Amino acid sequence: MAQIGSYARSYGRSPTFKSLIWRIVFLHILAVAVVAILLPLVLFWLLNSEITQLHRDAMRAQAEVLAERIVAQPGGLLTFNLPDSLKGLYSEAYGRYQYDIRDADGRLLFSSHRRSAAAAPRSSESISGAAVTRDIDGKTVRIQVAEDLAHRDVIIDDIVSNFFRRVGWITIPILLILLATDIIIFRRAVAPLWKASEEASNIGPARTDIRLPTEQIPREILPLVTAVNQALDRLEGGFRVQRQFTADAAHQLRTPLAILRTRIETLDDRAARQALHADIETMSRLVAQLLEIAELDTLVLDPGETADLRAVSAEVVASIAPLAIAQHKDIALKGADAPVLIHGNAEMLQRAIFNLAENAIKFTAKDTTVDVEVGEDGSVRVRDSGPGIAEAERELIFQRFWRADRRRSDGAGLGLSIVRAVADDHAATVAVENLPGGGAEFTLRFRPADKVEVGEELARH
Repeated sequence: MAQIGSYARSYGRSPTFKSLIWRIVFLHILAVAVVAILLPLVLFWLLNSEITQLHRDAMRAQAEVLAERIVAQPGGLLTFNLPDSLKGLYSEAYGRYQYDIRDADGRLLFSSHRRSAAAAPRSSESISGAAVTRDIDGKTVRIQVAEDLAHRDVIIDDIVSNFFRRVGWITIPILLILLATDIIIFRRAVAPLWKASEEASNIGPARTDIRLPTEQIPREILPLVTAVNQALDRLEGGFRVQRQFTADAAHQLRTPLAILRTRIETLDDRAARQALHADIETMSRLVAQLLEIAELDTLVLDPGETADLRAVSAEVVASIAPLAIAQHKDIALKGADAPVLIHGNAEMLQRAIFNLAENAIKFTAKDTTVDVEVGEDGSVRVRDSGPGIAEAERELIFQRFWRADRRRSDGAGLGLSIVRAVADDHAATVAVENLPGGGAEFTLRFRPADKVEVGEELARH
């Protein structure tokens, strides 16, 4: 019992028992084990006590019957006349019942056996008896009646003695069946909590509108679920304010930048005008990226929406080619010739691939080509001939406003963070590796769309 108590105290520290259902099951197993041990013992004790009491009442009734057969004669002599119906029960040949009738001094007056008064009966453990005292014609008489429980005709005592071996064991399978039933009941009871946890796993920066279901939630857990939903309401409000601030700030910055660009044109110093134009372009690019981030944060992706990854990549290559040519660089589209359909939003995909291509053009060497390769497995790879990415920076480059000097440090460090955000929204992966001949390769891998899903999407449109 001490070991069980020690284990019960430590079970809460085990990872397995952090589960509510396993805590309930464990405690129930302990309860079942205790009941399985105590219940047969209690039943045995109650049954034995009841049978013992029945024996005593029966023996007392027999003693009273015998007392009625004691009669005082006129000379004061006591006589005892056992009726014929009882002679067989108290015969030595039968040997199950016996009686002794004694006076107040303990002298034996009448007896069913012929042994001497000092002779002792069998072991007291196998004898059940009772005694009554009567006053007959001024003389006190004590009638003792006993039953030999070891006699072959005593069936009740055999049942009691064999209770554990033949009957008591049945309580164990019954309790095990009860335990299995309870486990099923517990699992059904906590099913709404599992459903709520599945819903909670879908909550993220892009899906702050999801709330935990309150239907069928146990009354004890409902306040917690309600409090979580209220906390999510407050978080969604905070996200909304933050997104709106970013979008408003970006919109408000566009007008001053446009005015500033116009005023720069009036400057006479050509070199200063060109330098200021470059700064204005950098600031305009930052504002545009901030607007992209704000739009991405509010965009909710339809799980059934599909897009042609090759068509999106071709559009990006066509739109960014003038930028590459102006910097004495080139960009080419490679890979699959047929459409590559994936789960995703075409506008978001275009922004991610555009940022990768723009980043590659920025860092690739002059007179080299940036390759955009679309794979039939739903992947798109962008390769450049730049200095590559240091091993320690491969995760840092996707953080917002993080910049490292890959020969230059222009830009705000938002382009690759937009790529990561698009990948996260599409349940896609983004990875970067250095090429053996120099340069870096960024890989976006999306989930291909099934032909059946594509057919349903086309049917809807």
